Amino acid sequence: MRRTALLASAALLAGLLPWAATARAADEPAPVPVDRFEGEIPFATQPAEGIFTWGGDGDDPPTLRLADRADAPEGGKVLAGGYDISGYGGFTHDFAATAPAHDWSAHRGIRFWWDGRNNGRKIAFEIKDGGANGEASELWTTSFTDDFTGWKQIELPFTDFVYRTDYQPVGGIDHVLGLKEMWGYALTLPAGTKGDFALDDVELYGTADQALRATVTTGAPVVPVQEGRTAEVRVTVATTGDQPLADPVTVTYATADGTATAGTDYTPVSGTLTFPAGTASGTTRTVEVPTRRDRAAEPAETIPLKLTVTGAKAPTETPQVVVDAHGLPYLDARLPVRKRVADLLGRMSLAEKAGQMTQAERGAMTRPGDIAGYALGSLLSGGGSTPTPNTPEAWAKMIDGFQLRTRATRYQIPLIYGVDAVHGHNNLTGATVMPHNIGIGATRDPSLAQQTGAVTAAEVRATGVPWDFAPCLCVSRDERWGRSYESFGEDPALVESMETVIQGLQGRADGRDLKRGDKVLATAKHFVADGGTAYGSSTTGTYTTDQGVTTVTREQLEDVHLAPYREAVDRGVGTVMPSYSSLDIGDGKGAVKMHARGDMIDGVLKDRLGFDGFVISDWNAIDQLPGDYAAHVRTAVGAGLDMMMVPYGYKDFTAALIDEVKAGRIGEDRVDDAVARILTQKFRLGLFEHPYADTGGAAAIGSPAHREVARRAAAESQVLLKNAGGLLPLKKSEKVYVAGSNADDIGNQTGGWTLTWQGASGDTVPGTTVLQGLRRAGGDVTYSKDASAPTGGYDAGVVVVGETPYAEGVGDVGNGHSLSLSAADRAAVDKVCGAMKCAVLIVSGRPQLIGDRLDEIDALVASWLPGTEGEGVADVLYGERPFTGQLPVTWPRSEAQLPVNVGDTSYDPQFPYGWGLTTRTRIPEGGTATLRDLGARAAAAERHGDDRAGRALVTRARLLVQRKAGDHLTQAVSRPFADADHLLLTGRYGKAVEKLAQAYRAA
Repeated sequence: MRRTALLASAALLAGLLPWAATARAADEPAPVPVDRFEGEIPFATQPAEGIFTWGGDGDDPPTLRLADRADAPEGGKVLAGGYDISGYGGFTHDFAATAPAHDWSAHRGIRFWWDGRNNGRKIAFEIKDGGANGEASELWTTSFTDDFTGWKQIELPFTDFVYRTDYQPVGGIDHVLGLKEMWGYALTLPAGTKGDFALDDVELYGTADQALRATVTTGAPVVPVQEGRTAEVRVTVATTGDQPLADPVTVTYATADGTATAGTDYTPVSGTLTFPAGTASGTTRTVEVPTRRDRAAEPAETIPLKLTVTGAKAPTETPQVVVDAHGLPYLDARLPVRKRVADLLGRMSLAEKAGQMTQAERGAMTRPGDIAGYALGSLLSGGGSTPTPNTPEAWAKMIDGFQLRTRATRYQIPLIYGVDAVHGHNNLTGATVMPHNIGIGATRDPSLAQQTGAVTAAEVRATGVPWDFAPCLCVSRDERWGRSYESFGEDPALVESMETVIQGLQGRADGRDLKRGDKVLATAKHFVADGGTAYGSSTTGTYTTDQGVTTVTREQLEDVHLAPYREAVDRGVGTVMPSYSSLDIGDGKGAVKMHARGDMIDGVLKDRLGFDGFVISDWNAIDQLPGDYAAHVRTAVGAGLDMMMVPYGYKDFTAALIDEVKAGRIGEDRVDDAVARILTQKFRLGLFEHPYADTGGAAAIGSPAHREVARRAAAESQVLLKNAGGLLPLKKSEKVYVAGSNADDIGNQTGGWTLTWQGASGDTVPGTTVLQGLRRAGGDVTYSKDASAPTGGYDAGVVVVGETPYAEGVGDVGNGHSLSLSAADRAAVDKVCGAMKCAVLIVSGRPQLIGDRLDEIDALVASWLPGTEGEGVADVLYGERPFTGQLPVTWPRSEAQLPVNVGDTSYDPQFPYGWGLTTRTRIPEGGTATLRDLGARAAAAERHGDDRAGRALVTRARLLVQRKAGDHLTQAVSRPFADADHLLLTGRYGKAVEKLAQAYRAA
């Protein structure tokens, strides 16, 4: 429907809206209606024009109707509705994407009539500026309070709108409210209380104010300066569209009372800056504030510079000059870290200590001054929480901006910023994305694991991030778990062997390398036994396994789940994150949330294992503890947690912690221990000396050298499960038919935790798909995703199938996911493998049930989630590298077998743990006698501590067994075969060959 109302003449509008004509000033233009709600705008969605609702949950969108009202402010109808919102919800009016955007730049603001309920609730009002359409625009927001009864006209000047920092549909465009390309508006209704509303006559009013088009900014909200030097505060005037000023702008300035003393610490200044009409946009003037030297050691002191602006929009904050802290022992880098920590800790107030124990999400920083106001110790980016644009430069600028805020605190304690870089810097567009841990476990290559960690650390630190929430050291015991791909495998010995990744991330175990520009603080997670949660035990939403209960004996806990943490502590890991899950070890306590288990965190991790880093909670995990919020804080801190990840609740946490300490329910010594641990890592990272980003390594992000490491990891992670007739490797002279949902989908190939928490299918990140890798290798390749193209005349088929991305409990089997291939994948396998010799590659985070089609498949490859370098997969398919990967988890015959793991009494899988054929040109020959000889030599290597020789001898024996067993894997073969791989990883080479000899005899 055409928006005739929007194009109506001013005379007609005045006739329709007589009160508007009489209320406006004589020199103001007539208001221009946006919505009259008389039926001229339909309930519809993009690309058509329309009004539509939205919400966080299925029941959150409000109900809407056009209601007849005798008291309607305009016409006979109003927009009315009801709401009962638990998360968030509201409604939008989007203009048609097929029509030109609207120009609102001639007006002062937008107004409407609201039927007040006098409930005191705030209602957010949002306008949509620029971009392709209403759903790909830049969002600007303000709010009004419903503190009246009956109809009232609400006026919202455009100068009141601020850029949304918590959410932008396209990440932001130019961060300028231009008003020349407007796409509509939206209202967010109050959550938590049932209510109704009525709205009428949305219109534009007034004459544009230069204060909207002209803005005064300062170079930075905080201006640090060394004592005795002169601070320079840059004051800049800018206009929308970079036009010269139409009218003069004046800025009156004066230093004001802060923590610094006028006349002693600085020389007061005042004056006026004038920007005449015609001044070019971007013109900058400087205010100088001289500071004085008194030679005494002091904490930092602040000098606010108050600005009064006429003719333009004033800065959102009063800039502060800060005289840097100086002369205090903790600032002396020559002192031992423990002495620096003790000095600083002894100076801090309780509020400052509480701030150090608090971590907030960057998206919560709508008031960045809270960093100093609450003395926050840490910020993080959750999955998908990225700057705009998502570039290394923007990351560094964002984090430096947050870090600058800490300069306004007394002791200028730097933030420690953290991200989930779980397979490369997976938050950053263009970063090198490694295979997920399940694939790294398949490589059985500790040296390569360390290299992947080193590449990740270098790329993360180059964006200004010094802390990585990785690696995950869970021992995954049930592949129905949605986090199973975060595990290196089901065997604690395998997980321990891959912990070289910690050295890749951190450097040497004593922490001396943490100051380097290519190292980050690592996090061992999720302590402890999250990989043992039982299917069906989760009580979190629709999850089935994640955040559930692990029920084990103390012996099982020690041998299976705790063992990787012993190794991590020995390797000097800097932080540990507890699990969301609960632990039941038969001690009479039942299932207790790990964030409440002081016996495990304080008792085992810190006291018995000697962990000297700090413990960080998981995202809002303390909210899952029993009792009220004060009890959550008391329990978690008492259990040994040192820092709380409270993404949007940092104010509540700090207040509760302070209250609990003052009341004596949390001991000051516990707080001091927590803060000392946190400060120790900040000192080790060199953040006090160099708080800002060192971007010297940014040029290497996504570089060929880094991608080569990822390519090699992708190649070594490929596990060849079957290879009838030696189909693989392919020859480049062969005509190859490629099909399947995951052949050309880099989003599926990289999986969850890629750019966003859950990941996404499609062209999400730069890289090479499997199909592109095959083509770049020079293969003669034809591609048909659904295998609908004719299949005649090909030498071989490659069908790439598997899963779509997921993360955590969202990916639990039974929560919309299964271990079976999709109908489309099954059809593609059937068609291609029915027409030619075929290799099936399964791109997935866990085994997929393939037994019913195994006979028709010539070659089967577990590709896991290989990351961005699909050329690594092509390398093994074409024989540039041999297949060498081994199963890091048991591949089940059916879901009914689960959980099934190496060491189980009943063990009869499709493929055993450790299975993995090779395409090396030379396969060892021999039989029983050869195995006896290998066993004797392996035992000798074990006695002499010759690990390299021992591993090589066991590998030869394994290949002999695999060649004999072929496709006829029975329980008698599988169980000792899997046991042998565990024995190999624990250094018992002679016993490993004995087990392989047993499997050989049974084959």
